[in-house]
Amino acid sequence: MLDLRCYLVTGDPTRAVEVATKAAAGGAGVVQVRSKPISARALYELASEVALVVAEVNPATRVLIDDRVDVALALRRRGFPVHGVHLGQDDLDVRVARELLGPEAIIGLTTGTLALVEAANEVADVIDYIGAGPFRPTPTKDSGRAPLGVAGYPPLVAASEVPVVAIGDVTAADAPALAATGVAGLAVCRGLMDSPDPAAYAAHLLQGFHP
Repeated sequence: MLDLRCYLVTGDPTRAVEVATKAAAGGAGVVQVRSKPISARALYELASEVALVVAEVNPATRVLIDDRVDVALALRRRGFPVHGVHLGQDDLDVRVARELLGPEAIIGLTTGTLALVEAANEVADVIDYIGAGPFRPTPTKDSGRAPLGVAGYPPLVAASEVPVVAIGDVTAADAPALAATGVAGLAVCRGLMDSPDPAAYAAHLLQGFHP
């Protein structure tokens, strides 16, 4: 069962392993290894380390690679506990990614507008969830889309044929309000990466889904 409630998106590569380990220990269900800009070789090395430590502290946590299907495929073929990819609108087509990674891999797709959600429904048979954002403006990624706010999520959740994850400067404090919209989880970068106690932060976020 894919637990999307607390979804870490890594930032600073010098802290990624530490934060991923602690977030997984705190109950994070997904760790997406994303440290832009980063070379394919550096991403491979970082993700291999993240995957091993995360599997040790919480075998239930799924490790995904941002954008790079080739890196995910290489890691999986080498036996690392990497479970799939998260792809943007300009990345490799999700159907091609599914063919390469196989039926067991997890594939997520970035959306953020009703039109993009409806387009994602056309590939709902090959993706596992969609990310939708930005929730609020974020300095870590400029999507060019207007912020959704809490009110923007119910229509997207209603339209989507797969689970929806809110992303874009989301914090643990937003969990109760966003959980009430029907989203499956919150993708958090800065909140977890900057936290002095990522395990406690993850646990606090998860509590927002169980008032």
